[in-house]
Amino acid sequence: MIQLQGASRWYGQVIGLNDVTCQIGPGVTALLGMNGAGKSTMLRLITGQMRPTTGTVTVLGMDPFANTEVYKKLGYCPEIDNFYEHRTGRQFVYMLARFAGYDHKRAQLLTEQNLERVGMATRGDGKIAGYSKGMRQRIKLAQAMLHDPDIILLDEPLNGLDPVGRRDYIALLHTLAENGKTIMVSSHILFEVEQMTSSILLLHRGRLLATGDLRVIRELIDKHPHKVRLETSEPRKWAEQLVALPFVLSVEFDRSGLELQTREPSQFYDALPTISREHGLAVTGFSSPDNNLESIFRYLVNE
Repeated sequence: MIQLQGASRWYGQVIGLNDVTCQIGPGVTALLGMNGAGKSTMLRLITGQMRPTTGTVTVLGMDPFANTEVYKKLGYCPEIDNFYEHRTGRQFVYMLARFAGYDHKRAQLLTEQNLERVGMATRGDGKIAGYSKGMRQRIKLAQAMLHDPDIILLDEPLNGLDPVGRRDYIALLHTLAENGKTIMVSSHILFEVEQMTSSILLLHRGRLLATGDLRVIRELIDKHPHKVRLETSEPRKWAEQLVALPFVLSVEFDRSGLELQTREPSQFYDALPTISREHGLAVTGFSSPDNNLESIFRYLVNE
């Protein structure tokens, strides 16, 4: 669906994107990076708002720059709002449907269908000037889906959404992906991405630092000590069993549980239920501070 080959974009002496090569197919893919990492620049290249300084960008096998054939297959939600504030959400979405070439009847139908999909059907008659950030995000998604595009690009779409709104938004993205759409979500909020997808592209200072399945990328740091926290009423008995395992490096315990380090997390996770069953030891809580995107990001950028 989307391919970048050695794509770079310079703003004078400033590097926006630096020699990025990747392919993006159907499903949800997260574009991760801190502010200024190059996420928005990459989205602007894919949406044809600018050309790469060097390298190539293709969408559906075509150069996206000022290409109406690509635009017909592309939906886009920019991070920055640029609404007609005096219009209602319903009027705004309908207007964009007419701009897309639909007649009045079809534009009305598509407007209502998509307002319903994003949960704005009952609030679409309020003026956009009075909308919350979350409501604006929903309206942007509604307009992006109007023409049933094959590819939808979302720049920081979860900003301003409450927990329920986030859940509904993510569920809709999953539904679109299940229907064969290519969804690309830009975000710097790493824990939110864990709820959306395991397929990630990690940008740092304009460079593509890592790409692929989160579980595969996670293996890059499994050679380093991996921390695990167990909540249990019998931490001393657990510690006695765990220190005997050759792949457990250290164990520290307190009244509510214990924390250990292992160099073989896969083996440890396999051994855990066996120990519990054979020795009658219960676990009331289980977590790993190293098993999340935040730790992967810190390790890969060496910060």
